Formats: sequence, C-alpha cells, structure tokens
Amino acid sequence: MDWKRKWVLGFGSVLLVLLSHISSALEVPLDPKVLEGLPQPPTITLQSPKDYIFDPRENIVIHCEAKGKPHPGFSWTRNGSHFDVEKDSKVLIKPGSGTLVIDISGEKAEAYEGTYQCTAHNEHGTAVSNSIVIRQSRSPLWSKERNEVIVVQMGVPLVLQCRPPAGLPPPVIFWMDNNFQRLPLDKRVTQAINGDLYFSNVLPEDSRPDYICYARFPHTQTIQQKQPISVTVLDNSPEGERHPGFMLPMGTSSTKMVLRGETLELECIAEGLPTPEISWQKDGGELPSSRLSFSNFKKTLKISDVNEGDGGDYRCTAENSLGTAHHIIKVNVKAAPFWVSAPRNLILAPNETGILTCRVSGEPKPKITWFVNGVSIENAPEDHSRKVEGDTVILSNVQSGSSAVYQCNASNEFGYLLANAFVNVLAEPPRVLTPPNRVYQVITNNPALLHCASFGSPIPIITWFKDSQTSIKNGDPYVIHENGTLEIHVAQPLNSGKYTCIATNNLGIKENHVFLEVKEPTRILKQPEYKVVQRGMSATFECKVKHDPSLQPIMTWLKDSGELPDDERFEVGMDSLTIRGVTDGDEGTYTCIMNTSLDQDSASAMLTVVEATPTPAIIYEKPDPPSDLELTDQADRTVQLTWIPGDEHNSPTQKFLIQYEDLLHQPGVWVNLTEVSGTSTTAQLNLSPYVYYSFRVLASNHVGTSEPSQPSSQYRTNPAAPDENPSNVQGAGTEPGNIVISWTPLTGFQSNGPSLEYRVQWRQKDVDEEWSSKTVANVSRFVVTGTPTYALYEIKVQALNDYGSGPEPGVVIGYSGEDLPLTAPDSVQVMVHNSTLAEVHWEPVPLPSVRGKLQGYKVYYHRERGLHEPEGETKQQEEQVLIFSGNRSEGRLPGLQPYSIYNLSIKVFNSKGEGPPSPSKKFETPEGVPGPPSFLNVVNPSLDSLTLEWGPPEKNNGRLAGYTLKYQPVNNSSELGPLKVMTLLANETTITLSSLNSSMLYKFYLSAKTIKGSGPIITEEAFTVMDSAHTQPTVVAGKAPPVGPAFGTVNMSVSEEGAVISWDYFGQHKNFYVEYSVENSKEDWKKELVNGSHWHMIKGLKPGTLYKVRVVARDPADPTVHKTNEVLVTVPAVPSRQVDIATQGWFIGLMCAIALLILVLLIVCFIKRNKGGKYPVKEKEDAHQDPEIQPMKEDDGTFGEYSDTEDHKPLKGSRTPSNGTVRRDESDDSLVDYGEGGDGQFNEDGSFIGQYSGKKEKDTHEGNESSEAPSPVNAMNSFV
Repeated sequence: MDWKRKWVLGFGSVLLVLLSHISSALEVPLDPKVLEGLPQPPTITLQSPKDYIFDPRENIVIHCEAKGKPHPGFSWTRNGSHFDVEKDSKVLIKPGSGTLVIDISGEKAEAYEGTYQCTAHNEHGTAVSNSIVIRQSRSPLWSKERNEVIVVQMGVPLVLQCRPPAGLPPPVIFWMDNNFQRLPLDKRVTQAINGDLYFSNVLPEDSRPDYICYARFPHTQTIQQKQPISVTVLDNSPEGERHPGFMLPMGTSSTKMVLRGETLELECIAEGLPTPEISWQKDGGELPSSRLSFSNFKKTLKISDVNEGDGGDYRCTAENSLGTAHHIIKVNVKAAPFWVSAPRNLILAPNETGILTCRVSGEPKPKITWFVNGVSIENAPEDHSRKVEGDTVILSNVQSGSSAVYQCNASNEFGYLLANAFVNVLAEPPRVLTPPNRVYQVITNNPALLHCASFGSPIPIITWFKDSQTSIKNGDPYVIHENGTLEIHVAQPLNSGKYTCIATNNLGIKENHVFLEVKEPTRILKQPEYKVVQRGMSATFECKVKHDPSLQPIMTWLKDSGELPDDERFEVGMDSLTIRGVTDGDEGTYTCIMNTSLDQDSASAMLTVVEATPTPAIIYEKPDPPSDLELTDQADRTVQLTWIPGDEHNSPTQKFLIQYEDLLHQPGVWVNLTEVSGTSTTAQLNLSPYVYYSFRVLASNHVGTSEPSQPSSQYRTNPAAPDENPSNVQGAGTEPGNIVISWTPLTGFQSNGPSLEYRVQWRQKDVDEEWSSKTVANVSRFVVTGTPTYALYEIKVQALNDYGSGPEPGVVIGYSGEDLPLTAPDSVQVMVHNSTLAEVHWEPVPLPSVRGKLQGYKVYYHRERGLHEPEGETKQQEEQVLIFSGNRSEGRLPGLQPYSIYNLSIKVFNSKGEGPPSPSKKFETPEGVPGPPSFLNVVNPSLDSLTLEWGPPEKNNGRLAGYTLKYQPVNNSSELGPLKVMTLLANETTITLSSLNSSMLYKFYLSAKTIKGSGPIITEEAFTVMDSAHTQPTVVAGKAPPVGPAFGTVNMSVSEEGAVISWDYFGQHKNFYVEYSVENSKEDWKKELVNGSHWHMIKGLKPGTLYKVRVVARDPADPTVHKTNEVLVTVPAVPSRQVDIATQGWFIGLMCAIALLILVLLIVCFIKRNKGGKYPVKEKEDAHQDPEIQPMKEDDGTFGEYSDTEDHKPLKGSRTPSNGTVRRDESDDSLVDYGEGGDGQFNEDGSFIGQYSGKKEKDTHEGNESSEAPSPVNAMNSFV
C-alpha cells in the first residue's frame, strides 16, 4: 500500500529537502505466516462506541480488543484515574483481551457510570482506545397531573401537549385512544417532532375523552402513558375562514443548527381555514433531491448526510384559498472533527525517515494534540529524531528499538477523534507473498496484471524477467507499478510464457515465478438472423462460435433478456435454437450468449410471427440500381459521390457498395472501394494519386444485390510521390558469391505517378562500410555479385517515380549464397544399446566450415553381413540414411538387425548440399531372440501318436540354442487341457509324439531360442485317429461304401427340453459336429461334438427365437469336410401360466386379517364416542377432523376450526378467536386491565385479539412464534 505524504506549506525548503529522502510507508502484510515472526506494536482492533447506554437488567460489557507481537497486555482508567479491575469482584476482564464484563446484578448500576479508557501495551509501544462514556438507560414515570376538559369552538386551532419525561435515550412518542387504536393523522392533524398534537382547525368529530400520549423507551422496552386528555368541540359559534398562520415554529423566522453528516429535520405546522398546504424552497439555491425526503404530509423536510453546502435559508410556505404565510429557517451547519487523512502505520528500516500526518477538518477548526505511547508528546522522553509541526510528525534516521505508538487527538466543542498509528522499525530481508507458479489467464487485447506482492524492510525493489532471460523495463507494452505488479496493457499471444519477479533489498534477494496464458477471444462467427415465420411453422436461429480450444464454452439462449420458456418446442442444439410450431407468444428478441471462464460474446435477432396465409401476398425483390451519380467537393485525395436510390421492392436497403474502375492501369476491372448504410445517399471517398477513376454504386437488401448503376463521369487525380515501398523484401543467395534481392512490386494503382523505379541498397552487416545503391526499373529482383560466402547483409528497397521517393524503407536481413561444407564430422563413436538400437556420437564441425546455414547431419549406414555368416557370402544391404536437423552431436539408429556387422559414416549438410563424409565406422549388434520357425506340419496321425515336422527360422538373430515345443488337448467345448512342454535341440526338425488320446484334437506351439530367449511361436492343430471299435458303421460284406452325397435325410423336431436333429450319413467314419446360430445375426457358429450317434439334442435355446442348424463331418486323416444344408428351426415361446389369485390360500388369509382389523377399529371408535357428552365446539371438531387442511373462509376472512387433539401444533397464523366472530370494537378494556402477564395479543394495527378456546400450553419447539411474552407493551412496540 503506497503512503502518500503531504506537508504544510509553511515548512519551507528545509522540510522539502527532508521529505525528498523519506521512504515510502511499508504496509503490514496480512499473511499469518509473515506476521508470525514480525515484532509489532499494539493495534486496537475492537472497542465499544464512545457513548454506551446500558440496560440495568443486563451486564455491562465494554469491548477492548488489540493485536500485536508479542500479544499486548491491557489496563483501564475510569474518570481519568487507574481502574484496578482485580479489586472489584463484580468486574471481570476476559482472558487474552481487555474486554470488561461488569456484573451489576444486586448492585447499584449508577456506581459504574463514568468515562472509561482502555490501554493496550507491549514492549514495542502503547495504544489507547476512545474515551467511552458509560450511562444507564432510564425510563422515568410521567409526573402526576390532572387534565381539564378542553372546550373549543369548531374551526379554531388547537395544540395538545405531550411533554414526556426525559429518558435516556429519549422516548418514541405516539398518540392512541382508549382502545389502543392509533389516532389518524392527516394534513389537518399533525404530530410534531416533539410529540405534541397539532390541529390546524378542529371539527366536531375531534371531540373525544381519550387523547392519550404514550412514550416508549427503547432500551427498557417499557411504555409510559399520560393521563387522557378530553376535547369537546362546540359548533354553536364556529370560527370563520382565515389566512394561514404558523403554529410551529412561531414568528417569521427561526434558526436551526445541525452537524455535518447528520440528518437535518425542519418542520412547519400551520393553522388556517381551509387547512393550508405546505411547500418548501431554499433561498438562493436548490434542494438536494438525491438526499431529500418529505414526511408528515410535507410538513417535515429531511435532508440526510448534511454537508456544508446545505446551510442557508429555507423558506416554508403555508397556503390556502385566502392567502399565504412564510417562515424562514436559517440553517447553520457545524461539524464535529472528521478525517481528511488519518495517520497510518509506518514500517521503517533503520536510518530511514518517515512522516505521520493527522489531517482533520471541522467547524469550528479542531485542535490537534499528539501523544506517544499514551503520553502527551510534550511530556514524553525527548527524542532528537522526532519533530512535531502541527498536524505532522517527522521521524528522521530512526534506529532499531525506537518503535512506538503515536496517538493523534483532534477535538472541538462537538466531539473528538482519536487515532493510533504505530512506527515499527524493522530490518527484514525480502519475502514474496504472491503464491509461486500462479497461472494468469487473459484474453487477447485485454490487460494482464501479474502480481508480485512483497514484504521487506527496507522496501524491496522489484524487477521482472520474461522466460528467465529478458529483463523487462517500463515502457510499451509493459508497466511496472509501485507495488510490484507487472501490467501488460494489451496482451498478445507472444506475451505468453514464464515471468520471474525478483525482490531485492540490502538484506537479501527473493524470486518468484508466475505464468501468463493469453487466450484467443470468443467470437460469434455466424450470428442469428432476423426471422419472419408463419404461425405453426418452425424457426431456427444459428449461432456459430469460435473460441480458444483450451477454454470450455457454455452457450445460453435468452428470450427478451430472460430465460427460454420451459417448453419442449424449444430445442437447443450445439450451435442453434429451433422453435417448433411457432405461436404468437414466441415473438421477441432471441439472444445467444457464449460464455467461457474469461470472456463472452453475444448476438441477437428478432422473431416475427405472421399469419399462416397472409393476404395479399407481399412480393420481395432485390432493389433497383441507383441512378444520377454526381461527383462534388473534388480534391487531390478525396471526392464526394452522390446518388439517388432505386425502388426497394418492399425490402429496405441494407447497404450501398461503391466500386471504382482504374481506366489508366486496369481498365474493365471494377474494385470494391467502400460500403455505406442503406439510409445514406452520399459518400466521402478517399482516393489515390495518378488514377483515372470511374465510380458505380450497387444496392443490397435481404433478397439480394441490385444491378450496378451507370458509371459516373471520369475523375483523374494528380500524380504524387509513392506512398509506400514494395513489400516482401528478401535477400538470399542462389550461388556462392551472390545475393538475390527480391520484392513484390507496386501495382500501377500504387505507383502514384509515372516512371516507377526502385532504389536497391545493401551493405554487409556488422562491417564498417557505406551502403551500396542501385536504381533499377520496375522489376522484382536484383542480383548482387562478388559477395563473401554466406555473409549477413542489410537490405533496403525504396520506390521512386518522377514526383519523388517513397517513405524511408525498413531494413531487411538477408544472406549471400552458400557453398558446400568443407569438413567432415570428427570423433565418431558408436554405443550399442541392444540388439536393434545403437547411439552414434560425433564432434560437430566448426560453423565457419559449413559455409551456409547449418541444416543438420546425415548418418549413412548399411548392414555388411551377419556375424554367423562367412565374409563375402552375404549380399550387402541397401544403404540407409537418417537425418538429424540442427546443430546436433548425437543420434539414435533404430531398427537394426541383431547379430550383425554395420558400417556408417556422417556428413554435415546445408542448403547447398552435403560435405565430405567422416571416416567409416564399423560396429556389431549383439544377439537377439530368433524369428519364428519357417513352418510346422503334422504328419502320420494314428490312434495314439502323430509326427511334427518344422523348418529353422529364416532369421536366427544369433546362435540357435534349440526349440521349445508345447502342446495340449482341446475337448468338445473348445476348452484347453493340460499343457505339456518339451525342449528340443537346435539340429532337430522332427519329433513323434506318442501316448496320445484317440479321436482327440491337439494344439501345438513351437518357438526357437537363442541365449537371449525364445522368439515368436508358430501354432498348429491336428486330430488323432478315431477308435474303430466304437465308430465302425455297419457295411454289407463285399460292398464298397456308396458313391454320392455323404448326408441323406435331415430331420428336425422341438420338445420342451430342446431341439432334436437326426440325419443319415453314407460316407467314411467321421467325427460329427452339430453347429447352430441365430438367424440373421453376426454371431459365430456354436459347435457341439456328437458321440458316435446319428442324432443330437441342442439344449439351452432361447424361446421364441429362429435358429439355423447344420451337421458337419470331418476325419483327422482326411482333409475333406462334409456339411448338410442349413435347417431353420423356431423355438416356441413358453406360454404364461395364469393363476386365479382368488383361489390362493395366502390371499384368503390376508383378506380375513383385514376384516378382523376393521372390526376391532369400529369397536374402539364406538367406545370413545360414548365416553362423554357432546358440546358445540366438539361437534365442530367432529366435522373437521384435520385442522391442517381447513381452508380460509372466503366470506369473513377467518380460518377454520381446530381440534383440541392438536395442542402442540402452532395455530396456523390465526388472528381471531375460535368462533371467528369477535371484533376489535366489541372490547372496551383499557391497557391497564390486561397487565404484563395477560394472554392477549395485538395485531399490527393495534387491535386486541383474545383467546376464547381455552389456554393452551406453549410448545417450546414452535417455529414461527415470538419468544416475547404477549403483552400490551409488545403490542405498542409494533407501532414504532
């Protein structure tokens, strides 16, 4: 927080020089971790108000809380003397604070009245509280008096005096009658601020014996009653009409004093007949309307928060039909002391200088007194570093241990102000309070604030760095504020990154890192468009949005700035709103709002609903072209074009497009120049020199664009020097020793004059030489020769014509031509990581030897042969190349073949080409796992054995160590049996497995291995031969198996247990499988093995489902597979079994139990009904068993009756007795008759409500009832 110091002009130049060395005040941080270790003088944090009026029925609590380090101790004074808290058993001081609690029960409360002041002190200073005046609230009784009957004639004015007893605080006054009804007030009858009742003129209806003034004392919540005043109005000699006159204030003028900041109340009460009207004005000024209010029928004027400008003469005017009367109230505004600038805490480092200021104002001018640690500064120990000048204390070259608390007291006759401000002398190294690694997110083109809140003494100096390298200085686009905050006025994506703030003072240094992310703004690309839709049709509004991809957008649609109706006809899509079946109520403005966590965008469109078949139909067409084009106000660079619009054809023109033709440079080509709104008929056009202009205008509405107008007359602009230089200037060499400078030439339109040329300038960068220059014709390139190889050049290209040169061109950097690199990389080393990956390292070439822009390095490598292969027998593989961009010194070679010899070399390359290769380097790859065996076949199957044959891997990838063979049986349900493992030698390629099961399917897994492990597996499946003893079919002796189809008839049937399929088979002995699947599904065929029979039952099929079924026959020794045609079978649905519930035993038992229970309930009700006689209220209770649902009667506004069984429920807001008939004017009871303990309640209008239905016990859990006893006092409280 910055400390702004001011000084009195009388100090002179010495003070000015002194203040130039004053350190900025250091704000005390709120971070508890920082505060925990800092010494701090006391600070008062809580204290009671200056004027404390206490209720004698309650304890006195005088608050005094303070903070400091170490925690302060507390002491008190009373009436200027030390108050020994420990000696008074009735006084308790709260632990850890200075708050006093005084128990006045059984004591005279007056004994504790007085002026109290609290002191908080620790080793670093003393703070004091305000002087707190403690007074007891008082509610004295009305003095005894006897009021005579007041008799007046009709029409005269009358004042009924209240004169309440003086209470503390003053009472609230109101007038009531004997029935506790508030007396009506109007512009004729007025209650003044002092409580008196004024009648501008009396009427016969004002006669009554019970004008009673009541005084309510807020603190004690008691009400005192004045003796009733009786008024009799006679009409035998009525007063006639008369001019207005003032009853209050009297006379023609009066004065009023008010304090600044308080509320000014002025009142004027006038008498007269007819009753006068009151009006107000301020002489020589205006009434402050924003702070002004009137009350009491404009007889009272109130101005809140009074200031000095509210002083002056206020004129009150009373007027009736006979004339007017005026009264002037002179208002004087005084002011208790108020702060202009209160002294603030200072934290200073040793040898620094600080200043405390105590700026106050008031009327009269307050007197300022300084204290230090609660002692008048004149009586405090002398301190040569301290100088007091009026409202300023200057502390020079402060030293450690000089911390203190200063008090400023400003007082005048209307009050005082007291402020504590400590001076804390600290020596602290810097601390950064902003959390580390905080991420700030802003939208592009918005300001960004990066905080670096710090603390230290002396105040740390803040410096900022971007990406830990670039030092940030004040200036566009950055501003470093005094509190350390870095502001970027207009954040751009390039401002994103890491920022480091460093806080430094002479005791140390501290840094903190924050991050800035600049996001793309949210934009609506396609806005919703105005829609005219027929009733019953659909309307669609589109709202396509572009936003930063890292932000989560939320789209909201509004109708007429409110939420969309809760109607399913409104369909919100990703980027649209569709309204189905449009009605008239859907008309309005629809707005789409796209919100992200950082920004939003919105767009609106109107929906107009029209009749389904509008008659007559309105034909909308594109507009006719404008006409009568005219050029006026002609100048060198501007001209005004005027035209007459064509027919709009029922669709308003939205815009006009103005085009031009350059008859000198591009005849026949029309170019868009500008657009203007559809309501304009003129346009100011900006022109270029040396152009032969011709203009035309096109009009557009929502239907389309008109045909072009007829061209205007030709307008030629004068030549001038070029306004711009060629763009896209570049410099790049194409050969060693040259640099080609190229650019995009200006168009004829841009040339601004004849004889367009270009001045080309160049010079070698960082070499002390003059610019070389060459002027060339209107071309797009120029070649400079004789340049060094790949040298840096500064280039400029400027446009010229016969009328002068273009603006000073910017400098562009280019390079002369490159040549092939001269040297090869050196110190080539290869690190082999594994059998397929190697890492190559080299020494980069010197950059000058590259002779161009270094593009990178190319590693050329090829496999010469395998380590297990003899030299010369292996065909050398094609050379491979890997490119490593940039100035690299290492790279990785993936995908190598294990157990091989490789050769590599490295070349550096630039844009021109490659340099010489490095010396070749050979390296070897270690062994790896082998590839899979080349094949696996099963031969010679028998009942219990079969033979496997395989080939070695095509890629051994090392020395072959052997093979691993695994196999296991597969049962009928495709489940795998136990796995057996065999290890085979490297030279084995066949094996016969015995002791196998007959008619069994086996699965085999074979892999090769080296010392590095096993390679990929190859699998195969095969059957053993079926046992002929179980499967041999019956064959007639001497006959061969039939020739023809293998399968004969196939039959299908369905039972409750499943589907049964049977078949005839005429082929050789086979294994049969039944396969089935759901018809028209993509499920695989399910397969079940048949155990030697020609029929099979399929179980577990889904009822109501159509299946396709087939039979498959295969033999392990014969590759031929036979299948039947697919047979369709439908599994019928299971019929539901209906059960008659009435015949079930459990249902009959349940019904009997219910009947018995009803009989018992009827007997109980009969006994309770005959237990006692009936009475009227009971009859109503019987008629209304549930009071919670009784509606309010519509005829008399009362509530329904309630049952006496609901004693513990609150009466549902009832304000009437149980019969609903008692009225407030039927009771003449006085206020005294009911006393404090009565059960009566008062409505808010003052009427009394009795409880006629018997007293009920009050439930302590009732939620909405008042906790205050129902008494007339409470009733009175509701009036004020």
